[in-house]
Amino acid sequence: MSALPAAATFRTPRDVDGWVRYFRQCEIPVLASTAASIEEMRLIEDDVDARIISEVIGRDPLMTLKLLVHASTQGSNRRLTDAETVVEALVLMGITPFFRQFGPQPTVEDHLADHLEALAGLQHVLLRADRAARFAASFAIHRADHDAVVLHEAAQLHDFTEMLLWLHAPALALELQRRQHADPTLRSCAAQRDVLNAELNDIQHVLMQLWRLPEILVRITDDSHAENSQVRNVLLAIRLARHTMDGWDNAALPDDIRDIAGLLHLGLEPTRQLLLDIDTD
Repeated sequence: MSALPAAATFRTPRDVDGWVRYFRQCEIPVLASTAASIEEMRLIEDDVDARIISEVIGRDPLMTLKLLVHASTQGSNRRLTDAETVVEALVLMGITPFFRQFGPQPTVEDHLADHLEALAGLQHVLLRADRAARFAASFAIHRADHDAVVLHEAAQLHDFTEMLLWLHAPALALELQRRQHADPTLRSCAAQRDVLNAELNDIQHVLMQLWRLPEILVRITDDSHAENSQVRNVLLAIRLARHTMDGWDNAALPDDIRDIAGLLHLGLEPTRQLLLDIDTD
C-alpha cells in the first residue's frame, strides 16, 4: 500500500532546502515491470551480465536514478562514483553486489494505489521522458556523438524532480496540473513558486549536486548551458517530446523543426521526415 503521508499531516516545505530534505528521505519506488524483471534475473544471476541488466533498468527512469544515486555516493569506491551510465555503474559495481544492494523493490503502482490520478500524471511524465530519451539518442547518433548513451539518460532524467513530486506530494502535483490546465498561459515556474514555494529546477539542481550525479548529467540538465551542442541535443529532444505528446499538430512544431534542423545540419523537410521516422520506429 501507499507509504505517503496523510494529506492532513503533510506540510508543504517552505523553500528549496526543505524540499531537498524531504525528497532525500523518500524511498524511490520503481515500475512494477522493472521490479519483476529484477526478481526474475536474481534467480538466474550467473547467466546475466551488465548489458542485460542495463536494458531492463534503462527503460525505467526511476530505477536509473536510483542506481546512479547509489553509484555516485559510494565515496569509498572512486571508480564507481565516476560511472556516467547505468552499464558503467553495473560493470564497476559487479552483478552479485548489485543484487545484494537492490533487493525486492517497492513499486510505483503499489505506492500510488490510493492515488490513481497521480499515477496517471506520473505515467504521463514517464512516457514523455521515454520519448525525449529516444529523440535525444537519435539526434546524438545522427551527430556521431560518442556520448549518445549519456544523452539518452540525461533526457530521460531531465524531469526527475517532477516524477518525485507525483510520487511523494501527489496533491500538490495535481494542483499544479489543475492550474496549468485552467490557464495555458501560466508559466510553470510561476505556478511552482506559488504552490510549492520553490521551482522544481532549483530543487533538482541541489539534489544533483548532493547526490553527486555524473558531471556530464549535471551539465546537460542545466538549462543555463543551452548553447552547448550536447545540451541543445537534450533540450531540443525534450521540447519535441513535450510538443508531440498529443500528435504532430502543435503550433510550436515549426520552430522545433527549424532548431533541430540547425542542430543536425539538415534541411527542414529531411528533418521533419527524420523525426516522424524516429517516432514510428
